[in-house]
Order: sequence, then structure tokens, then C-alpha cells
Amino acid sequence: MVSAELARQRGSAGPAPALPDAAELAARARRLGLVLTDSDGVLTDGGVYYSESGEALRRFSVRDGMGIERLRASGIATAIITREQSQHVARRAEKLRLPYVFLGVHDKAAYLPAVLHATGLPLESLAFIGDDVNDLGLLAAIGERGLTAAPADAMPEVAAACHYRCAARGGFGAFRDFAEWILELRRTAPPAGAASGLTPPSPAADQPDQKEEL
Repeated sequence: MVSAELARQRGSAGPAPALPDAAELAARARRLGLVLTDSDGVLTDGGVYYSESGEALRRFSVRDGMGIERLRASGIATAIITREQSQHVARRAEKLRLPYVFLGVHDKAAYLPAVLHATGLPLESLAFIGDDVNDLGLLAAIGERGLTAAPADAMPEVAAACHYRCAARGGFGAFRDFAEWILELRRTAPPAGAASGLTPPSPAADQPDQKEEL
């Protein structure tokens, strides 16, 4: 049962907000139009390699790229929101063909209205995955109506504030884990989801033919 699995995933992260029941979680997944993700600590392992000339490398997971592709095939876009002004993040977003990337955002919760304006989506059509305390405000705001998650190695207070704690660590498939959970929830949702404004995916939609490494 979805709610039991969620309780298990939380582990010992501490007290958490009341968890929506399985039907509500599925309904939220069905109306999603965009998954927001932090970069450092979610799409990367949080490490940065430096050379004499400054920042040199960040490591991203190809599995997360496939998660983004699978969400796209089901009508759900992905966007990065990060406090960093990194060309590596911008290039990764370009490679993944993301419709939005929000760089240099220091107060993510305060920036939420700008995200809603840019995307044209209501709050209940958003999901977010973050890993550190600067993500708590946005997690709380989106968690009221949308879906939230944290990597396995997120800060304990962040994991406790989310609907789902991934089995994978940041940079090692955490985003893919969240994407698969969302897709599984959508499969359990009632088919009469016309009120969400989204077209239910075809049986093959979750298995894109795209073979390029993302």
C-alpha cells in the first residue's frame, strides 16, 4: 500500500506532517505538470571539483536524465531551481531539453510566484525534490497541494518534511527514484482524471524509444 511504503521510506527522520492518503497522493500525481528539482545534492552528489581557474566539474547521473525523459513522455515537464549561477547546470539543463531553469535563486519559497507566472501552472500542478535546509520553505509551500521528496542522504529535517524519501542518494538516481514513484502513483489513480486537464498517457508512453544517454 502506498501510504505504508511512504512511512517505511521516511525511516527515522523524525516527526513529519500528516501524510495524505493513497487516493490523495495518486490524485496529486495525476494533475502534475512540472517537477522542480534542486541541483546540488539532488541531481549531483553535492561535490564540486575545483581547478586553479575555479570550478571545474560537477557529476550528474544519466539515470536521472532517463527519469526526466519518462516524465516528459507522460506529459510532465522538469525544471531546475538552484541558488547557483553555474554554467555546468545551465548546460545540463540544455542537454536535457528542460523548458525552464531558474539559476541564482537564494530564496526559493519567495521565488515560487515567479515560477508559477513563468510556467502558467497552478500550485497543485507542481512537485519538488530538495535536499537541504534552504529547500524547506519551497517544500512546505508545494507540499500543501503537490508532491515533495528528498534524496536518501538529505538533511533529516528535509526528509521529515517530504511525502517521499528516495532510496537513492543525490547524484546517484534520487531524481529517477522520485520520477518512478510519481509514475507509479499515476498508474494507481482513477482514469477519470479529466478534471486535471492532463491527457492520460498511453500504455507505451512510459517506455520512450529515446536511446540517447541523457
